[in-house]
Amino acid sequence: MEPIDVYWSFRSPYSYLVTPDLERLAADYDVDVRMRIVLPTALRAKTTLFDASNKKPAFYIVRDCIRRAEFLGMPMSFPPRPDPIVQNYETFEVAEEQPLIMRLVKLGVEAQRRGKGVAFAKEVSHLICGGTEGWDEGDHLQKATLAAGLDPADMDKAIEGGDHLEEVERNHQGLDDAGHWGVPTMVVRGEPFFGQDRIDTLRWRLDQYGLRRD
Repeated sequence: MEPIDVYWSFRSPYSYLVTPDLERLAADYDVDVRMRIVLPTALRAKTTLFDASNKKPAFYIVRDCIRRAEFLGMPMSFPPRPDPIVQNYETFEVAEEQPLIMRLVKLGVEAQRRGKGVAFAKEVSHLICGGTEGWDEGDHLQKATLAAGLDPADMDKAIEGGDHLEEVERNHQGLDDAGHWGVPTMVVRGEPFFGQDRIDTLRWRLDQYGLRRD
């Protein structure tokens, strides 16, 4: 089975949009889709992603991800409520304390360790980006975890005092070693495919490798 490393963020709308494609990839090809959870760029790089003096790139990304979701027939709410990271939308500065995203990345790592990385990423990202207001409250996350085939209480117990953030740092290095910085980036045999709209190109490459299932 051919491994495909997927560098993926719970805050990225494009990461959310790629999750159904990843499920289809695993069904159509003899591949092991391995979710390599990373922190959002603003936290990973310890800097703001955009220049507050020029908001055009940020405005375009918002417009494009909403348009792409419409094209794919997927719901999209941007920014999500709440945003997984604490950030000032005027200055793009991020807070030191980031409780939501830190919990999410730990859970994402644990889900991958249990063989449910794609399913968990899909269910939770649909909550965050798909329009569930207050997705972090009540039993939303618990239901999403159950839908991914995981036990919520057991997951929470597993991430207490674990080495999940160390694995996240290794994922950051893996993305850098692959020659990229953005998400989602899919890597097969050392070749990176960046962006939700590069799945067809990735499938073409897998066809060249003869990995399509009968």
